[in-house]
Amino acid sequence: YIYQFSMKIITFLIHEKKVEEKETVCVSVHAASRHDRLYSRPFIESFEETPMLVAVLTYMGYGILTIFGYLRDFLRHWKIERCHIAREREEQQDFVPLYQDFENFYTRNLYMRIRDNWNRPICSVPGEKMDLMERVSHDFNWTFKYTGRVVPDVINLGSYNYLGFAENQGPCADAAAQITMTYGAGVASTRQEIGNLDRHEEMEKLVAKFLGLESAMAFGMGFATNSMNIPALVGKGCLILSDELNHASLVLGARLSGSTIRVFKHNNMQSLEKLLREAIVHGQPRTHRPWKKILIVVEGIYSMEGSIVRLPEVIALKKRYRAYLYLDEAHSIGALGPRGRGVVDYFGLDPRDVDVLMGTFTKSFGAAGGYIAGKRELIDYLRSHSHSAVYATSMSPPVVEQIITSMKCIMGEDGTTIGCDRVRQLAENTVYFRKRLREMGFIIYGNNDSPVIPMMLYMPAKIGAFGREMLKRNIGVVVVGFPATPIIESRARFCISAAHTRDMLNRVRRQFHGLIFFQKSYFPLCSYLLIILSFKEAVDNDCTCTHITIL
Repeated sequence: YIYQFSMKIITFLIHEKKVEEKETVCVSVHAASRHDRLYSRPFIESFEETPMLVAVLTYMGYGILTIFGYLRDFLRHWKIERCHIAREREEQQDFVPLYQDFENFYTRNLYMRIRDNWNRPICSVPGEKMDLMERVSHDFNWTFKYTGRVVPDVINLGSYNYLGFAENQGPCADAAAQITMTYGAGVASTRQEIGNLDRHEEMEKLVAKFLGLESAMAFGMGFATNSMNIPALVGKGCLILSDELNHASLVLGARLSGSTIRVFKHNNMQSLEKLLREAIVHGQPRTHRPWKKILIVVEGIYSMEGSIVRLPEVIALKKRYRAYLYLDEAHSIGALGPRGRGVVDYFGLDPRDVDVLMGTFTKSFGAAGGYIAGKRELIDYLRSHSHSAVYATSMSPPVVEQIITSMKCIMGEDGTTIGCDRVRQLAENTVYFRKRLREMGFIIYGNNDSPVIPMMLYMPAKIGAFGREMLKRNIGVVVVGFPATPIIESRARFCISAAHTRDMLNRVRRQFHGLIFFQKSYFPLCSYLLIILSFKEAVDNDCTCTHITIL
């Protein structure tokens, strides 16, 4: 009776209130905004605030885990707990700690509970499906043992295989195999010595042509493309304006440069403009001299939020205040735009308006490494000043060939429409999956066109449970929690691929639906109470939110 009554109340509230999802309409061609002329269509992103009830319960969950953590530490100290691995060895008690107390405590008592959801070894191509090596733990995830069993045909929603080029058959794989027979697997030297192959130069010319810029330079590691090249571009007396959600490689590169770093709110143009004005008005600290350079650092797609940079507005601010722009297209290159040429192509902008255009080959191209493109003078400067160019080993020949073949495929230079079809299929899969998840009532973050789809879980206990239950259903997902996200914004992250079929995506949706009923069957009263309270909060606050996390 409670169930039937609560469902009637919820149905009444839905039809009476017509509550819709809260969406942040950033800029529209019809919107009254000073930047409305910069966009050719509405720019819509969804970042629903954590409901108060969910936030309170999440903090309570962390509090309970903390209390039990201290209790377990007490039991370990007196050697009562069976897991001896978590205890500090007697001969090391006088050693200086390698980590801070909180990091140690969090690792021992919170992370170890859900550690089995990460570092899972696969034994196949990370395509639309993959094979996982089964492992078990008998000491609460401190160590693992392999059973020898392989879990086959797991739907892969975790890899950055946006265009499906991570494959072991087809033109890319054949070209990589053929080039290995000619050049070998490695170069064993740097580009400045005898590690500069003709294939490297051909690849860089192709990248520049693909991006519509004068020149480009490739690097063997995507992370190092940021962390080792930013220090070559700016230094002491320069100012870096960094988005608060920038990748760790960008943060590390900014710190290594010795520049002054100031952070603006995520995708917030008012915050960025305020920092630009203050930088120009006040100059450097103490001396108030003008900054040598002001570098704005942003990403195309933010990998934890699924959001897309407001590039037209960033470029407008950059031109107005005469700053430089560093754009990281690690996730957006190949995954956005009608021609698959990234966020610049997505907005229909001139790539020459971006001073430093960075990207990686590890995602849409199914390869490894990264690139920086821009004016010829910039690239020539980096060839002689970048640590990654001077000291790092050259990119492997089969990796180079994988990049060349996949990029020509996207450009249509292979004589087929395979690349264009994959770009279109990725866009269709992204819109379809996002729409269906929202219809099911899940809270989804990010832009409608972003293939990175975060689904909010909030509570720490859900992180491990969701990942395990999905794997039981032969679905591989990535779950993320604190400290990679804010403490009350734990989430699952899905990366959509052009290789995913509609049947695969529908199967995943059905399993999500099954998980909801699985939870209801074990905790029915709690579920309905949460639903009623969340709807009451939504109606009382006149908010536009219908999504309730009941996993």
